[in-house]
Amino acid sequence: MSPWGSLQHRDLHSVEEMDRADCDPQRLNKTYARFPVVNRLLSGWHGTYCTYVRPLLAEKGAASLLDIGCGSGDVARNLALWAQRDGFRLEVTAIDPDERAYLFASRAIPAAGVTYRQAHSSELVAEGRTFDVVMSNHILHHLDDAQLAGILRDSEALCRGVALHNDLNRSNVSYVLFAAGFWPLGVGSYICGDGLVSIKRSYTASELESTVPEHWSVDRNGPWHNLLVHRRPKSTELREERA
Repeated sequence: MSPWGSLQHRDLHSVEEMDRADCDPQRLNKTYARFPVVNRLLSGWHGTYCTYVRPLLAEKGAASLLDIGCGSGDVARNLALWAQRDGFRLEVTAIDPDERAYLFASRAIPAAGVTYRQAHSSELVAEGRTFDVVMSNHILHHLDDAQLAGILRDSEALCRGVALHNDLNRSNVSYVLFAAGFWPLGVGSYICGDGLVSIKRSYTASELESTVPEHWSVDRNGPWHNLLVHRRPKSTELREERA
């Protein structure tokens, strides 16, 4: 089947190599090490920080954030750094259930306010934890329907402000441009091959809108991403603060 045909519908059968338990550890670590480049160029997190996180910080002065499926931890570290530069304190908890990702992230140069933990979001729900912001980057396309529903339920339980799930928007253009522009990062890593699989597995905006509950909205985050957003009702926040 050609890549064009495969992009008409989500590819639910292909598996990213880095998700395999027996993948090459050296290539995996090189993949984690190159994530910051990919995210800096494509993921649009600084704009998302400015739109959603900085106003909350300006209101509160300090806030807490949970990064679900943090991978290499680069997005978590950047969010804490941007907040610090703006004169705010953002306490970030970055979690990933994969021991390999947790170990890589925890060995990175420490960033003020960022802590790492090997855990599922459901574990934090069981502990009664809550955060001002709950977010993820590039995890939705990894999930089946039941897992996606679970992540959204966990996000609602964990969030006392806003939840933000950033993921790829599947299109022929994004597939071709990623293949053409990012193949050098694929040398010795899984960046290029797995990136193309990620695009094939990802949702279009309309698919995501038809999949998630009505109280979640789907916004465009630049040309290559969809941003799934849930805001905690203000009345709920007030009740929780009074309690």
